[in-house]
Amino acid sequence: MVGSTSSASNVHKAANDNTNPYRNMVMDAMRMKQGNVSQCPIVEEEHNADAARFFDLLKDSDEPLWDGCTNHSKLSAVAQVFTIKSDHGLSEAGYDKIIERARSILPEGNRLKENFYVAKSMMKPLGLGYQKIDMCPNFCMLYYLEDAEMTESITCGHSRYKIWVICYSLFLLAGHTHSL
Repeated sequence: MVGSTSSASNVHKAANDNTNPYRNMVMDAMRMKQGNVSQCPIVEEEHNADAARFFDLLKDSDEPLWDGCTNHSKLSAVAQVFTIKSDHGLSEAGYDKIIERARSILPEGNRLKENFYVAKSMMKPLGLGYQKIDMCPNFCMLYYLEDAEMTESITCGHSRYKIWVICYSLFLLAGHTHSL
């Protein structure tokens, strides 16, 4: 649900409302059931580090992106920009440039995280990792699972790596020790 861009849903419902997909994402990541949390009284005491991160994420899932915003929370905005970064292979610099422009467009006092590093720190407790999987340049196969170590496509025969990488490897195997 991270990539959902529905603006029709109000992500700022009451804490025990199951319609906030970003609150549900936090609950799933922390392996909690919605019913258990809504029945827990909030006690003002010092939390351990994991509990503090959990409650920070819950707060971010409910806190509007700016005062008066009804369709995005701090967490939903960051999650959606992360999805764009991933879908389009943006660099961290590209992400930061988009955020810079977005923050200049949004109302004063917006709560959009200011750069990739800060946003990544916010999202880290959710454990949303990734695995890079190479693909044939001809889009005919993935180098994944039992094919992960292959060096050319079994479908079209195209090399997995650029030719200069293979040439350099052969150069080193031939006993040459200096750089090209």
